[in-house]
Amino acid sequence: MSENKKLLSIVAPAYNEAENIDEFYSRILESTKDLNLDIEIIYVNDGSLDKTIDVIYKQKENNDHITAIDLSRNFGKEIALTAGLDYSSGDAVVVIDTDLQDPPELIPKLVENWNDGYDVVNAKRIKREGESSLKKITSYIYYRVLFRLSDISIPKDIGDFRLLDRKALDALLKLREKHRYMKGLFVWVGFKQKEIEYEREARFKGKTKLNLLSLFNLAFDGLTSFSIMPLRLASIIGFLSAVTGFLYGATIVIKTIFFHEPVAGFTSLVVLITFFGGIQLLSIGIIGEYIGRIFNETKNRPLYIVKNIKRSIFLNKP
Repeated sequence: MSENKKLLSIVAPAYNEAENIDEFYSRILESTKDLNLDIEIIYVNDGSLDKTIDVIYKQKENNDHITAIDLSRNFGKEIALTAGLDYSSGDAVVVIDTDLQDPPELIPKLVENWNDGYDVVNAKRIKREGESSLKKITSYIYYRVLFRLSDISIPKDIGDFRLLDRKALDALLKLREKHRYMKGLFVWVGFKQKEIEYEREARFKGKTKLNLLSLFNLAFDGLTSFSIMPLRLASIIGFLSAVTGFLYGATIVIKTIFFHEPVAGFTSLVVLITFFGGIQLLSIGIIGEYIGRIFNETKNRPLYIVKNIKRSIFLNKP
């Protein structure tokens, strides 16, 4: 530890990544060895079911620049990431996954732009290796829909891989909402930001831990955390449904009184009830989602619980 050097914290959440941790550590050391910075690596074990924490502890035995945080259970990546940021001590922080899809070799370029005066340096994916066509297509559509609908301009094709200056990080850590969509929060705090492009690699080993349902939940979190457009959409649909129902009813009355046509039968009635009932349930569900978020915020529970922590020489926080 040098008194003349700035400190770079590298925050790496991990869930069932035992077979990737050693390679990740090796590439981090190699990619940062020429930086004139002290390096702190903060692992956050998010309730892994494999030997992830054991591998991390083994690395820790030989390196006092590592902080190992073991959470009491699986809280999800967004919360695990927050825990790592909470315990970081660096003048700047790099957020990166341990599956090596985001190349550690890009860190010097992030640092270079930080030294040029940027407070947040975002890594933008221009190519995604090792992902299914379905995931690529849905991600492409999702980021563009979110960009259009959100109250802030959440950039397209940018994940969690980025660098934050300490003042941007301190502002971010003041935001303690329970439903955390970090990609949006990184942007919400503002500051001077820049994007650099890179090609995302396939996982080094193993399979992704995110299934279709978890990706959908994350996408919905992003939309509802940074936009009230679903509520407005429910209102618009409700209004249009009411107008449609009124016009249809008026048409039936006119045909019956003036043209003596019989009223449509049971089938059309069932179809209309089903259609408008579905719209009502959809609207109630959207409203309920927002109310549920309010309920979760009022509980005032901690974001996470730390089961054990082994500190680096840089960490003085309780």
